[in-house]
Parts: sequence; structure tokens; C-alpha cells
Amino acid sequence: MSTATVDGADEAHDGGASPAMHERVLEAVGVAIASGELPPGSRLTLEGIQQDYGISRTVARDTMKVLESMNLVYSRRRVGIVVQERRLWNVFDPKLVRWRLASDRREIQYSSLTELRIAVEPIAAAGAARRASAAERSQLVALAADLRRLGEAGDLQGFLAADIAFHQLLLRSCGNEMFQALEGMVAEVLTSRTRQGLMPFKPRSEALQAHEDVAAAVASGDTAVAEQAMHHILDEVRNAMGLH
Repeated sequence: MSTATVDGADEAHDGGASPAMHERVLEAVGVAIASGELPPGSRLTLEGIQQDYGISRTVARDTMKVLESMNLVYSRRRVGIVVQERRLWNVFDPKLVRWRLASDRREIQYSSLTELRIAVEPIAAAGAARRASAAERSQLVALAADLRRLGEAGDLQGFLAADIAFHQLLLRSCGNEMFQALEGMVAEVLTSRTRQGLMPFKPRSEALQAHEDVAAAVASGDTAVAEQAMHHILDEVRNAMGLH
């Protein structure tokens, strides 16, 4: 890509670029950064992005704004747009999670995310057992039943939707707003596992039972069992993916 400065150039009118075009370019540049194809210190310009992707300056600029909001890049006058050091990235952003899971570094990312889930979700399950509303407890039990039905039927898409809803509800009902902020990250992990063929056609019976155990423990207010059962779910995930 060109390394000319981005400052002082006139904006081009894009004639109403589609959201799909913006997302396509954002995804392409985001994956390039997440994968290391564009390593930290790489310099980009709006002109170079326009030429590489055949887009208007407006779309290029909007793409860079999103990446800058995620702290993946920064811009400096007479320098251009520079890829940030990895330690500064907003690693919990669901988009970045998706891009990293789409790269050839996905195994490292799965390992990191699974370790994070092991650290957080059992405590969240215990918190839900203490603080969830009656409606949330009932909904969790219903979702566990849906997981059993959809899993045994081999309905992977339906199972994925119910699984995301189950884990997000736990995070949302545990009473910890910092845990709740991880909802999008967990959804991306579960979605990527399914899309990349890392989920069995029919989930293991032990995993289905563990989800039912979590739901029952939350419904009855049993914090210890809820935490233990969630550990069981995540241990199964770690073993199934060969993560150590």
C-alpha cells in the first residue's frame, strides 16, 4: 500500500457506498492486521486503501475510523495510518475476536478465549444462582431443554442460537456488568467453532447434561453446583478442541 500522508487531501464523494462494501473492506483489512499480514508498525494510507480495494475515499476513511476506535491503528500527521502494537488492541471487541479466529493464529486465540471463559463463566454461573430474576431462571431452564432437543436432533444452527442465548443470559443475569460486557465475545467464539466445523454433528450427552445441571442449579439458587457444572462445560470444550 502507498505510504503517502493522509492529511490535507480532499474528500471524495462516494455516491452512497453500501454498508456491505464498507463491511467487506473492514473485514479484509481487519483480518490482515489480526493475522499479522500487516504487522505492528505497518503504514497505511487512505489513497493506498482506495486503490487496493477499488473504493471511495469516504469508505476508506470510515474503515480506518472503525479500526482506530478498536485501537488497531492510529494516525499521525505526516506519518499516515500505523498499525498498533498488539498489546494495545481492544482484544475483547467481538469483531477483532472474529478476525483473529479467521486467521492462521486461531488456535492461539481459541486457547486464550477458552482460558478467559474458564476464569469468568463459572463465577458468572454462581452469580446468576444468587442474583438472577425468576424470569431469567425459568428462561435458562427452557434454553437448556432447547439445547437437549436441538442437539439430539443434529440441528447445528438451532443449537448454536440456543447455546449463544444460554451463555449470554448467564453473563447478563449474574449481576456483574464487567462479565456482561463479554457477551459479544462469547457469541463470536461459539459461532466460529460451528462455522469452522469444530462442533460435533451431535453434541455429547455429557455436555447437554452439564448445561441442564447449570440451569437447574441457577434455578434453585445453588451457587456451588452452578459453578461446578459450568466448569464441566468448559473442561469439555477445552478437551474437545485439544487445548492444554
